Amino acid sequence: MDSTVRTHIDPLGTLAERHRRLEALRTAFSGLNTTYPLADGSTSKRTYLDSAASNLRLSVAEDIVQQAMAHYANTHSQLHFGARIMTEVYHRSHDIVADFVGADDDDTVIFCGNGVTGGLNRMARVLTEQRPDRDVVITTMMEHHANDLPHRKHAGEVVHVPLEHDTNGEAGRVDMDALQEAIDAHADRLNYVAVTAASNVTGIVNPIHNIARMAHAVGALCVVDAAQSAAHVPLSMQGNDPEERIDVLCMSGHKIYAPGSPGVIVARKDLFAGLEPQEVGGGIVEFVDTERYVVTDDLPEREETGTPNLPGAFLLAATLYLLGRIGMDLVAEDERELTQYALTKFEAIEGLHIYGSHRLEVAERIGVVTFNLEGLPHGLVTAILNDYYGIAVRNECFCAQPFVRQLLGISDERGVAPADCTDTCGPEDAAAGDGAPPREQPGMVRISFGLYNTKEDVDRAADALRSIIDRADEFRNMYEPVGDGSGDWVHREFSFDPDDTFSIEGAVDRWLESA
Repeated sequence: MDSTVRTHIDPLGTLAERHRRLEALRTAFSGLNTTYPLADGSTSKRTYLDSAASNLRLSVAEDIVQQAMAHYANTHSQLHFGARIMTEVYHRSHDIVADFVGADDDDTVIFCGNGVTGGLNRMARVLTEQRPDRDVVITTMMEHHANDLPHRKHAGEVVHVPLEHDTNGEAGRVDMDALQEAIDAHADRLNYVAVTAASNVTGIVNPIHNIARMAHAVGALCVVDAAQSAAHVPLSMQGNDPEERIDVLCMSGHKIYAPGSPGVIVARKDLFAGLEPQEVGGGIVEFVDTERYVVTDDLPEREETGTPNLPGAFLLAATLYLLGRIGMDLVAEDERELTQYALTKFEAIEGLHIYGSHRLEVAERIGVVTFNLEGLPHGLVTAILNDYYGIAVRNECFCAQPFVRQLLGISDERGVAPADCTDTCGPEDAAAGDGAPPREQPGMVRISFGLYNTKEDVDRAADALRSIIDRADEFRNMYEPVGDGSGDWVHREFSFDPDDTFSIEGAVDRWLESA
């Protein structure tokens, strides 16, 4: 990142000990040894390369949650042991999140919804209500829908700033000159700049603290979407000085090795001052009768109505504390090495085009690599990787349609698609098969890494992609497009029924029969 990162969780042990623990952690995830039947009749352990969508769950943290759940009770009481323990651990869970991102006493941590989407929607409403005279929001072309649509819904005007491009014409970080021009042009009306810390499409990292300084210079705020970055690089609310401080930061627990945990808002307390909470109910009031109610001034309590997701909050806190004790500096170093290895491997594959600036000495990026294979639809490539090689990746637009369409040359420099383009617009050759090809969702294939991934995983993916290119005609004849505009493809003969592998009803019945 662009400033010295300060957190409040001290790494444990010597550098050598921390490296050893990082290696031990690599295999401590649920689902790494899951096997599936493949289209060629074999069975294979899956290779999970879809961490930008959701990480696998850290089993160490899961075990810690089970220890806590031996004391389970609801919070909001101190008069029996379980309730007292749960209330204290829930409080400490907030503190651990704050420590992980270097928040200070002027900040609050709020568990909200099931990801960044809930947090950014909440803050878009709060900031619009808190600063009604400032009705402009600036964001960038690389944003996930979660850091775009909430601002469009609640702000008077949203300005999308373009991106820098490297010497090869590949998209990089936000264009800082264009950002400064947009800030200057809307200075008196600018409420906040909303920017992702790292793109979920290209993995490119933005200089969030420099952006915060630019926003603060005109009295605006800086809102950061840390969904993609929090699990991969050191992150802090603080910069080198108060002008670089982040005002609002949102994270998704399911992208930080804690699926099932809530989303998180870390924000300045004063941003909530004088406002009615967005949601009201039990646990946030000091007085209620049939004509009046008085909401507590305490944060985060006033923003967390109802019974909290205690197991999820504990899971997230245990995960973040574990990562902090190992050291996010090591996590970032480890991933950077793997990402460079992957970029080198994939660049050597003829007919594979990587999107976004992929020279790490030019553009800092996390372990996200998006690409297309020449002449092969993204949905077909993704299906083959799964069905024949046991490799789980993602395709389509990754909830970032304006950016993906622009990278594919469909949208113009402002991210605007042709007037007749809806959800199914795309290149005419986006699909192939028997008969006239349907117009399908344009997209890419995305490989993304987590702590559990290794160079062997990269080699496996690279070998599979070369094989797909070599057998392109053969594979085309085995598959057909779904035809619903999604861009997905299915095998003509091989099928996979999820219920044959797992169903809640089947698991319950097996337990009942054995009881």
